[in-house]
Amino acid sequence: MTSPLPRRDEPFRRNETALLLVDMQRIWLEPGLDPDHADWGPDHYFYRQTRETVIPNQQRLLATARASGVEVLHTIIQSLTEDGRDRSLDHKLTPIHIPPSSPAGLPVPEVAPIGDEILIPKTSSGIFNSTNIDYLLRNLGIRHLVVAGILTDQCVDMTVRDGADRGFLVTCVSDACAAPTPERHANALKAFGGYCWVSDTATVAARFEALGGAK
Repeated sequence: MTSPLPRRDEPFRRNETALLLVDMQRIWLEPGLDPDHADWGPDHYFYRQTRETVIPNQQRLLATARASGVEVLHTIIQSLTEDGRDRSLDHKLTPIHIPPSSPAGLPVPEVAPIGDEILIPKTSSGIFNSTNIDYLLRNLGIRHLVVAGILTDQCVDMTVRDGADRGFLVTCVSDACAAPTPERHANALKAFGGYCWVSDTATVAARFEALGGAK
């Protein structure tokens, strides 16, 4: 007899749930650091949305995850070499290159890793394609992967789809993600919503809290 299939929104399981923050780096989030968007001032939609909504929501997710024993991981776009020779062909063509020595490549302080939280550099848009995260998540015993970060229609999208394809139950926290325009954000959620449970910060934080204290 086969076991019934799980629901995408089934309750999180203690010691089997991880929160992954995607690309919350200074270069993308601090005005003036991204050379491709030098014309974006502090009042650009993306900077306002990440500053006023996404980062505060991620801080709430981090606080509840850490208090409840949820595994916390972070990924950043970062080459393994100073000249970027190891990065993907797509990143060479774009071009995207953040050397390991660049402070701009680090997570913004508000949502930076603490303690022994895992920080994973990647050299492609898809973390499952250019890192050992699948191996790590399975070693950690993870079943539920909760995703938040930037950009909704690029690296978040690939994380959700690839995670689902590899057998994880993926949750995307919609109000803890952002894209350069609200239309791109909404269209992305609509496009990849079939691969995950799309939820919000309040709901996910409550689920983290329901898991109880530290491991």
